[in-house]
Amino acid sequence: LLRQKSNFVVLEGLLSTLLGEDVVIVRILESEDKFNPVDVLAENDKGELVIIKVQNNRELDYFHRMLYGRSKTVTEYIHEGEKYGTIKKIYSVNIIYFSLGQGKDYVYHGKTQFRGIHFDDILKLSTRQREQFVKQEANDIFPEYYVLRVNEFDELAKTPLDQWIYFLKTGEIDEHATAKGLPEAREKLRIDRLSPSEKSQYYAHMEALRYQKSVIETGWIEGHADGRAEGIAEGKAEGRAEGIAEGQNLEKRQIAANLKKQGLPIEIIANCTGLSPEEIADC
Repeated sequence: LLRQKSNFVVLEGLLSTLLGEDVVIVRILESEDKFNPVDVLAENDKGELVIIKVQNNRELDYFHRMLYGRSKTVTEYIHEGEKYGTIKKIYSVNIIYFSLGQGKDYVYHGKTQFRGIHFDDILKLSTRQREQFVKQEANDIFPEYYVLRVNEFDELAKTPLDQWIYFLKTGEIDEHATAKGLPEAREKLRIDRLSPSEKSQYYAHMEALRYQKSVIETGWIEGHADGRAEGIAEGKAEGRAEGIAEGQNLEKRQIAANLKKQGLPIEIIANCTGLSPEEIADC
């Protein structure tokens, strides 16, 4: 569901909820690392990379694998000879379905932080560095890690993030869930769970709606242009007010005529134009 390029809104919902900011996915990227496949590798509108890894099998050295994978990604997305300042910020989101580490929480966030050993202050970037890289602290440059220990979640979904964790654990979306991306995910799952015949009927219906909208839009545009031209001509001859009124009527009739040529039912044409069935019959 998250990997499909047509479901950007779902992926954006998960990441926005997790990172606490609106995330816009620009594209899904292919990983060049064939030995450590990435489930989802995306680029957001800031040029940052977001990696989502789903791990089902237990690995004692999974933390090391996270480090290795992100290090590989850093080198993959900087070209030979490029300056270091072009290295992309990386967010690593690990959805884990086994017991990893030891802790009470089910969502952990890790980032590199430079803290003074004498004054306990956080190392920030210089003024020129902040202007150059549009970041505040040194740790804003380094990868950030999120570990979602899905199996450790056994509470009620009280927050938007909890709603997402509940979905990742159970595969179900509560009817009252409103977290960003979940309503769209719910609809995608509903379609996926249809029988082959039902799914075929659904797509045929959606295609018919798409065609119908296209025909209506075409008829409206062409009718608007023709009606406007005729209305202007008549307006010059008979007076502006009467010409505008007549032009509007001619526009509607032209739209109706175009829609009739496309074979649309009289009821739909009437709803689109406001003309009566009798008026449509004369078009």
